[in-house]
Amino acid sequence: MIKKAPIFVALLLVVCAAFEIAEPAGQKQISAPKEKYVYVTKVIDGDTFWVRDGADEVKVRFIGIDAPETRNAGRKKKGHFGEEAKAYVTKLTLHKRVRLELDVQEKDRYQRLLAYVYLEDGTFLNAHLVAQGYAVMATYPPNIKYVDLFADLQQQARQAERGLWAEIF
Repeated sequence: MIKKAPIFVALLLVVCAAFEIAEPAGQKQISAPKEKYVYVTKVIDGDTFWVRDGADEVKVRFIGIDAPETRNAGRKKKGHFGEEAKAYVTKLTLHKRVRLELDVQEKDRYQRLLAYVYLEDGTFLNAHLVAQGYAVMATYPPNIKYVDLFADLQQQARQAERGLWAEIF
């Protein structure tokens, strides 16, 4: 009986491995890591920048927020506080490393990488921009991981009249 045990264990391991490797029909394997560090090379506006990821340059759009536009482009018009939002993001990120956290949908229809952005000191930049009034909440399913946080921070920023919520005279 003892001599049969190694054969049984080996057979059991093969069967278990076969079930773990098999992928259920219709499910997509995740190819990219959920978090990665990158170097910011150019800031477009308060919610979009370019990063270097190894040898590649990638355009990143922050998930869950929308900063005012810095210029008229197509149907989008230059927004109040857009230049301030871009300057603030530039100050915090340009020529620095940031950590990107991905959610369910990795890219948008413009092929921009969608990410939650963290500064080297651990600051959650998407949330920070909403809290300081540099951006508003703009959540699009399926990337809704922090929707409640963004809603709370926006309400607080609006009540405190921070950033773009300040009175315009």
